[in-house]
Amino acid sequence: MKNQFDLSNEQLIDIANSLTKKVVTGLQEDGTEIKCLPTYIHPKKDGIKGQATVFDLGGTNFRVATVSVGSKSEVTGSTERDITEMKNKGFTREDLFNAQAKTLSQVEIPKDSPIGYCFSYPAKSLTDGDAELIHWTKGVGIDQMEGKPVGKPLLKYLNENTSSRFTGIRVVNDTITSLFAGLLNPGFDAYIGLIVGTGTNMATFFPSEYIPKIRAMKDWSGDTPVNLESGNFFPPHLTAIDDQVDASSNNKGFQRFEKAISGMYLGRVFMEAFPNDKFDEGFSAVNLTRMINNPGDSKPEYVEVAYQIYERSAKLVAASIAGLVKNLKAADPATKKVQVLAEGSLFWSKIKTGKASYAEMVDKYVNQLVKDLSMPDVTVKIARMENANLIGAAMAVLS
Repeated sequence: MKNQFDLSNEQLIDIANSLTKKVVTGLQEDGTEIKCLPTYIHPKKDGIKGQATVFDLGGTNFRVATVSVGSKSEVTGSTERDITEMKNKGFTREDLFNAQAKTLSQVEIPKDSPIGYCFSYPAKSLTDGDAELIHWTKGVGIDQMEGKPVGKPLLKYLNENTSSRFTGIRVVNDTITSLFAGLLNPGFDAYIGLIVGTGTNMATFFPSEYIPKIRAMKDWSGDTPVNLESGNFFPPHLTAIDDQVDASSNNKGFQRFEKAISGMYLGRVFMEAFPNDKFDEGFSAVNLTRMINNPGDSKPEYVEVAYQIYERSAKLVAASIAGLVKNLKAADPATKKVQVLAEGSLFWSKIKTGKASYAEMVDKYVNQLVKDLSMPDVTVKIARMENANLIGAAMAVLS
């Protein structure tokens, strides 16, 4: 059976080079395909001490935790709730704040605590540590929030409507929190935060002078954390099936990379590969890995195509990392050791059938590709950390 999702080494190099070019464009101007959104927070690499309340709004799960950062960083209390109703028509900003306040009441909050808010939607970082929602993704469309600050109105609501008192709020993207948490592993020349779960994205640090679009900011210097919003990357070598998935989505023309690789869309890619067969409407990457792990339960061609889609996703991620490493090497030619702190259920999914798992494939392909891209002295290490986004969000507000 022909693998229509196969990508040759030459094609992966093409994809990596395409991302490199588009990152350069994103660092030069706003509103480009890969947005390269600067975050105006300098995370301390050491000497951070204190306690913070952390909010984490992912796809449809909202988590509240208390995190202490010091010689040992740990989550001291945590609760979460599903707020899938965020996707319902007519769900308001007030409804969201109310749901968040209710979740908050289930955790013992330190007195006069700051909030680190890990917010997993495209948002533009503001110089006061807040962020402005650019647009909703992942099927959410709450009115009157786009183009406005995320943190301050929530802080005001909580201080007026709950028994807790909060001293301030900093809003950071989930890839930025992974990037910050990665700093707790010293000894690398460059750091990347990566998410491959429901959606996908990358973040890294660039020297401020390497980012033309922020050069006019007189009060800002040093390394700038940059949220790429790389899910919107439109790579070469996608298929007619990917075009079909895009055409039937609610955000046609956007998030093309995400639609080819992330948990929310891989099930749709699979269903488009078998247009005449009937599958459950909610078929997702979870069903895909279940199929791969239990090959006796499905038709052999289903199992084969499921793994082809899974493998292509890992290869595309490896190519995007390699492309970003090329940007980092251009910004600082001394870069040799790069850490990628990876988060997300798809990235760390387990494969039981003797085939390579997602993380193993990314590791193998990215280290091959950096050599093929004329960076023989570079090694990329994939790392994992428990509660990385909670710890990174606490670091953001305590720095």
